[in-house]
Amino acid sequence: MKKLMLIGKVSCGKTTLCQYLTNQSLIYKKTQALEVTDNIIDTPGEYVERRQFYQALAVTATGADVILLLQDPTDQTFTLPPGLQAMFQKPMIGVITKNDLIKDERQLRAAEKSLTLAGARPIFRICSMTGEGIKELIDYLTEDF
Repeated sequence: MKKLMLIGKVSCGKTTLCQYLTNQSLIYKKTQALEVTDNIIDTPGEYVERRQFYQALAVTATGADVILLLQDPTDQTFTLPPGLQAMFQKPMIGVITKNDLIKDERQLRAAEKSLTLAGARPIFRICSMTGEGIKELIDYLTEDF
C-alpha cells in the first residue's frame, strides 16, 4: 500500500483509521504530534483547523504518496478549506468517517460537499469501528492511480 498521510479535524477518526489499518486495538487517544506508524502519517487535527500549521502539513506531505482527507459527517461545525488539495500537489482521497452515526442524508451531503470543494476525489464512506467500507478503500489504495 502507498504511504498515506491522514488529515482532518480533531476527533474525525484519523487515529482510529490508522489503528484499524495497522491491526492495532481500537483505543481512543488524542494525537498530540505527527505520528508515523508503518506507512501511515497521522496528523493532529489542529493542523488542518489552524492555518498557521498549514506549512507543517505541506512539508510533511512530501513524505507521503497520497493524502487521505477525513470528514466526520456528524460534525457540522467545521468545513474543510476549499482548494486544500492544491497545497499538496498529490492525490487526495476523501474519507467520510463514522458512517454508522449518520442520522440523515443532509449530514452525508454536507460531508461530501466539503470534501469535494477541498479537492478530494474519489470519496469513500467508512466506519473504522465495524470495518464497513475499508476494504474498498484499501483496494483503491493498492491500485495504480
